[in-house]
Amino acid sequence: MELAQLRYFVAVVEEGGFTRAGARLHVSQPGVSAQIGQLERELGQRLLDRSGRRVTPTEAGRAVLSYARAALAAVEGVRRTAEEFSGLLRGRVALGLVPGAAGAVVDGFDVVEVLGGFHDEHPGVEIALSEDTSERMLAALLRGELDLAVVGLGGEPPPGVRVQVVLDEPLVAAVRADDPLVAAAVDGAVPLSALRGRPLISLPRGTGMRGVLERACAQAGFAPRVDFEAAAPAVLVRLAARGLGVAVVPSGAESAADPRTGTDTGTDGSDSSRSSSRNSSGLCALRITEPVLNGRVALAWRTDGPPGPAAHELLRRLRSGAPGRAAP
Repeated sequence: MELAQLRYFVAVVEEGGFTRAGARLHVSQPGVSAQIGQLERELGQRLLDRSGRRVTPTEAGRAVLSYARAALAAVEGVRRTAEEFSGLLRGRVALGLVPGAAGAVVDGFDVVEVLGGFHDEHPGVEIALSEDTSERMLAALLRGELDLAVVGLGGEPPPGVRVQVVLDEPLVAAVRADDPLVAAAVDGAVPLSALRGRPLISLPRGTGMRGVLERACAQAGFAPRVDFEAAAPAVLVRLAARGLGVAVVPSGAESAADPRTGTDTGTDGSDSSRSSSRNSSGLCALRITEPVLNGRVALAWRTDGPPGPAAHELLRRLRSGAPGRAAP
């Protein structure tokens, strides 16, 4: 039995097929199939069910899978530990980001600046960046597919994950100045119940902010009517400025894009853009009350820590540049 065979087996299970596994490992499909066949002959068990459109593990394969992953993790741990003692930072760090996080600077928390400084000092470390919904990134973090993630929190983090909140802002209803919500607002605020039946514009399901909205509406006795979804708050604001609905976004996001030009104006994380409830295009931001809703963005990692010195060092740098404290 060879480590390569275990690596191929795990890849086929995770990718659901030999061709996709081969592409991931940069190995031909026949090569992957041959190695898996040899592993099955050595063990005397069929590990994979090839009868369906998607390759799945057999009962024996499921039993072997956890040991295969543990063996691969142990070998990687040996390598990384040896590198740590030699004073070298090498390897790969997988970092997940909510869409827009790389371009935002919040209270001095600048992901791009931290990554740039880290790469300058440790060019031997490969940094793999990906964007996804918070729900899927938290699951990937627990599976070990991500080392670190910047996620939106819709509630408490799942067991096995620690977080450090880097942004905590009230959610607002961004609408055109001629929207009936503006006339009905009291002191620039509307109750959550005022959004019942209104066409809403929101981040997709699986994001922290969408989770906050859906849970609050369920507790208020109605389901939100989300007509439009987009991955970035600036896009939600532009849709609202065209009269397509009510955008539910973090406070300040209504000034993150100028709907008159369709270009992002950016934000430096200061409060100067949040002092007014109406931006230059006439878009109004109404505070949502009864209850007040908050959108939170957090740096997340597994409670047992990242699996190597490179990820540990990147986590240290990100945490030192982030406001707030880690949750226990």
